[in-house]
Amino acid sequence: MKQIAHWALNMANQRGASYADARIVDARSRALATKNGKLGQASDSESLGLGIRVIADGAWGFSASDDLSRDAVEETAARALEIAKASARLKQDAVRLAPEKPVTAEWTTPCQIDPFGISIEQNLELLFAIDKELCAVAGVTLAETNLNFHREEQWFLSTEGTDIHQTKYSTGAGYAAYAFAGSDIQKRSYPSSYGGQWQNKGYELVHELKLLENASRIAEEAVALHKADKCPEGRFTVILEGSQLGLQIHESIGHPIELDRVLGMEANFAGTSFLTLDKLRTLRYGSDLVNVVADARQEHGPGLGTFGFDDEGVPAQCTPIVTNGLFTGYLSSRETAHMVGANRSGGTLRAENWNRLPIIRMTNVSLLPGEKPLTLEQLISDTDKGVYMETNRSWSIDDKRYNFQFGTEIGWEIKNGKRTRMMKNCSYSGITTEFWNSLDAICSRDEWVLWGTPNCGKGQPQQVMGTGHGAAPSRFRNIKVGSAYKGN
Repeated sequence: MKQIAHWALNMANQRGASYADARIVDARSRALATKNGKLGQASDSESLGLGIRVIADGAWGFSASDDLSRDAVEETAARALEIAKASARLKQDAVRLAPEKPVTAEWTTPCQIDPFGISIEQNLELLFAIDKELCAVAGVTLAETNLNFHREEQWFLSTEGTDIHQTKYSTGAGYAAYAFAGSDIQKRSYPSSYGGQWQNKGYELVHELKLLENASRIAEEAVALHKADKCPEGRFTVILEGSQLGLQIHESIGHPIELDRVLGMEANFAGTSFLTLDKLRTLRYGSDLVNVVADARQEHGPGLGTFGFDDEGVPAQCTPIVTNGLFTGYLSSRETAHMVGANRSGGTLRAENWNRLPIIRMTNVSLLPGEKPLTLEQLISDTDKGVYMETNRSWSIDDKRYNFQFGTEIGWEIKNGKRTRMMKNCSYSGITTEFWNSLDAICSRDEWVLWGTPNCGKGQPQQVMGTGHGAAPSRFRNIKVGSAYKGN
């Protein structure tokens, strides 16, 4: 593979590139799903190809190919040069890359059990067992389960001398129970919505999640929601469960800190950002308790945003995003770092596959846990009146990531420090900075989980990327609750 990369780099040098990198990706994916006792999806796919980026005349060019013969590779590199020189005619400013020391490295996701070493028959046996448990609960009308595995082996070489080989594994698993009654649909998901929990682990994650053990409870909750009271409207204290808070972080912190969105370089799929450059180190993003980092390092945890090196060879880093409530950092690349006065990339450039140009993506954007010992039950007992909301059902946020509304699958009323009646159709809304400034309590490390979001879309053509979001249950004061599901 390294020889193939060198063919591309040598051709780029010969044609006058001032910089070039070659990224070869060998990827394999397995996706399995069931629906009401029947097979819903079964796929096992592989992909192998090369993408090459070059800078010529101060502009980028990119080309890719799944033909790794020498002639095809050299032709691909030459095409990238042609694109760069054509782009240079319209450039406003020459590309300027932040310096990065060349490295030679090997890195692999810690993986106890190779997920592709488990047979499809065993995978389906588990899914059908969960499906059966869900459907055994009277009132459940639809049960869906899924397992997803991905392995990506990558070789990255550049004309600066970087030579990196890394292999990443990820696993995702989850299920949902739906209960239809009249015109009303209620749903409960486990361990989270949108496909469950996803992490950079092997098959051991499936064992850790205790999927079968929780199936009956989840199905019973889906049915019980039909008899639950509707969540009231008004302003309340709200406690958010970790996975819901993870999505809140993703939408109202993760996306607006992407520097290409801030600069208007990437606005095709999901808009721009309210976090203009003048807000760096001046904006009070949240209360003093809000400490958010973008951390791709293995020590942060097995998130979908964990890696050894990003897709331009920059080592994984931890960037402080919000520090004691103050906005302190963006997600950056080698090209954009100097625009915020940084002398180094934040290491966040990633591509969906070999045939896509790397763009700035979230790594693990996490709210750090509280420093004082505090469990969810203690947090509830310390709340006189409020609503505890769990598991995302819907979300909406404007294209600058400032005004939002989220709905959850289930909620519970909190009264006099106790979790009382179940409530359905819960929702809350707000303005990003007002919301984060209302945070007044975060559970401690024992309650903190690094949740996976496997389907973050960005770019045109769209790239789907996995991100991680660490969160512990947290409390927010004076939040607008209700109105999302009027009439239900």
